[in-house]
Formats: sequence, C-alpha cells, structure tokens
Amino acid sequence: MKLNKSNKTFVHKPDKDRKKWWVIDAQDVPLGRLASTVANILRGKDKPYYTPFVDSGDFVVVINARQVKLTGKKAEQKMYYRHSGYVGNLREIPFRQMMEKHPDRVIRLAVRGMLPRNRLNRQIIKKLKIYPDSDHRHQAQQPQPRGI
Repeated sequence: MKLNKSNKTFVHKPDKDRKKWWVIDAQDVPLGRLASTVANILRGKDKPYYTPFVDSGDFVVVINARQVKLTGKKAEQKMYYRHSGYVGNLREIPFRQMMEKHPDRVIRLAVRGMLPRNRLNRQIIKKLKIYPDSDHRHQAQQPQPRGI
C-alpha cells in the first residue's frame, strides 16, 4: 500500500512571534461566558492550526475585572474554598468578599478551571493578565480589543 504524502498529521510548532495580545473588557459580562472565551483564546482553540498538546494561544489582558457579574442568586450564594491541609483549616470566602479584596482571583480561578489539568495549564495561565480597572500596563504590546 502506498502512503499518500498529503495525509500526514500536521503538528503546529510553538512560535513566539505569532502570539497576539488581546484586550477584553469584563464590564457587565457574565463570569462563565468571559472565562470560556478567555480560556479558548489562551489555549489557541480559535485558530485553524490548533494542536491540543502545544501552547499556540495568545496573550489576554482582561480589564474592568471589578465589574464582572454573575446571573441569578449566585452573587449571594457562591463560595470559594481553600484548605491548608491541616485538620479544621477549611476556609470559605463569599463571592462578594472575594470581589472586594481580589477581583482578579475570581476571573483567574474561573479560567483556570476551564483549562486542562496538566503542565500546559501552568504555562498557559501565565499569559493571562487581569486588571481591576480600565488602565493596564501593556500598551507597548499594542493589544487589540476583542469582544465576547
């Protein structure tokens, strides 16, 4: 049987020059919708040359993280949990309190939950930059605005 050369599997090689920078405004956007869009961009799933085991995604700058919203009663009911590993050290933090102190962590945790649980996760999450207000320090990279 003769092998057809056009039927070879394409594997994208990571190229740092092709990485773009995107700005996403989180004002009045539901958290889950924002997180899924950001996760797809970070992973590179919006590109024609997506490869699951290669970091081919772009950088994302999220602004106005303080104004992200939740639908329904989730703003009052949602809790964040963390545990130190010692008995009795489970910490519960309500969504409202987390938004007051660390609005960037709310988005980062939501996006991280939508990424694969492997080494690539740690590499991909570094490309996410979150700012609570509309000003950011990535003007030199000439980020382009992107809708959700």
